[in-house]
Amino acid sequence: MGLISKLKRWAFKRSLWVFHMNTGSCNGCDIEILDVLTPRYDAERFGIKLVGSPRHADVLMVTGPITRKSLERVKRVYEQMPDPKYVIVVGTCGSTGGLFQGSYNTLGSVDKLLPVDAYVIGCPAKPEAIVDAVAKLIEKIERGKS
Repeated sequence: MGLISKLKRWAFKRSLWVFHMNTGSCNGCDIEILDVLTPRYDAERFGIKLVGSPRHADVLMVTGPITRKSLERVKRVYEQMPDPKYVIVVGTCGSTGGLFQGSYNTLGSVDKLLPVDAYVIGCPAKPEAIVDAVAKLIEKIERGKS
């Protein structure tokens, strides 16, 4: 691997821009994601920044299961993200369908639609677990995406 690619990977892992998308959850995990951005948990030390457009995002952070109504929107948002792109699923609902599993409108977990790089299990997921998932994603970027 060349020096330029190593330098690019080093810079990329220290400036992950995140687009958050709720696909139909109860908002418990959304509140915990906002907690991560406060000075107490200081996600900025990892270079994490929330952005308002998927066109500027490196990471898609999804909360909630895939529903019939959100299916096309999730696909469109993922396709709008530039490469390389990563997906973190926050909460039990996005990971397994959670308490919405078996509902007439729920299609299931996010990994049935998108390639997921990190999972944060919990209902709601704890801010420490979200920070840990981001740290693990950074380690994965350091090794090279598999």
